[in-house]
Amino acid sequence: MKMNKIGIFPGSFDPITKGHEHIILKASKMVDNIIVAIGINSTKTYLFNIEQRIQWIQQTFKDHKNISVNTYKGLTVDFANSVNAKYIFRGLRSSIDFEYEKSIAETNKTLSPNIESIFLLPDKSISMISSSIIREIIKNNGNVAQFLPDEVQIH
Repeated sequence: MKMNKIGIFPGSFDPITKGHEHIILKASKMVDNIIVAIGINSTKTYLFNIEQRIQWIQQTFKDHKNISVNTYKGLTVDFANSVNAKYIFRGLRSSIDFEYEKSIAETNKTLSPNIESIFLLPDKSISMISSSIIREIIKNNGNVAQFLPDEVQIH
């Protein structure tokens, strides 16, 4: 019997960016199913509500049958175990991202040795995109369309 390779790509996706989209599409070619996992942190203030973020992700990947979206609370590694995921995908834009993500990956490996973290690099043309920068542009009434998937319309 063939094992179903499942991966997750966790984040807040507030909002989802072309950088996220690129990494998710890359990861989707490496596993049978990938879950875009929206972490819910009650202490964090979001610019967009959870329903809007789910809708944007669903619309962005509507033509990709092996990409789904789900929400979770608590530890990412616990969510990965709950959906039988063996891989946690993360995008790395810089060496700063690497140092931060490496610590998390090592901790996750200690907590759950059966889960592997996989780091993927975005194309150079979109490596500078981050949700926090996008939110700042939005708050200041700037045009963010070039940084977001076509399905994400912000007015």
